[in-house]
Amino acid sequence: MRWTRRALSGVVLATLAYGTSGCGIRATTVPVDVGPAPSRVSCDTPEAPSGAQSGVQGFRATVELVCGSQLVGVERVVPVPEKRIGRDPVVLAAQALLEALERTPSAGERDAGFTTGVPGGLTVAPPRTGDPAGTLRLSRRPEDLPPVALSQIVCTLAGSEAVAAEPGPVVLGGPDADPPRAWECTDAVRSRPESVPTLGDVVRPKPTAS
Repeated sequence: MRWTRRALSGVVLATLAYGTSGCGIRATTVPVDVGPAPSRVSCDTPEAPSGAQSGVQGFRATVELVCGSQLVGVERVVPVPEKRIGRDPVVLAAQALLEALERTPSAGERDAGFTTGVPGGLTVAPPRTGDPAGTLRLSRRPEDLPPVALSQIVCTLAGSEAVAAEPGPVVLGGPDADPPRAWECTDAVRSRPESVPTLGDVVRPKPTAS
């Protein structure tokens, strides 16, 4: 069962008194033929205990990793970061997903051919004044990230009910004053993550007359 934004708020509050560690992985089978038999990868992860069984306090989400030169979703129990004063549950969920993408895949995932291109240290901030609703500001400009990493981030955030209120593009900005942009996860992006498309600059709403 996928967690909604409202349900996530309860999880965030419930986990403040607990440490979080580890993750759970559910089987994902997507055979990918990337060449002759010696280089064939399975993109298959073993069944893992649920979050309750493993002691992880968090929410279930599909994290997009790279396998066979394309994106393949791996379901995990994603630990919720420690709550900070004033942090919105959506921002906390997005931060948790970024941290999940940054982690080196487990030994089982690596054996199955999974890797990640998302660099460490990325953080998420809420929208600036004038940004469209739902904007997430990254600590690096999206355009400056490696294309595969950006594809992983866009597709992971777009597929999370804890972050995206409804299906559609993900609106991302950087730490500067540049307007955010809308990025879309499509079948083409998933099959060729090195070339993530943008839908263009997002027009900031005009200020209302006082």
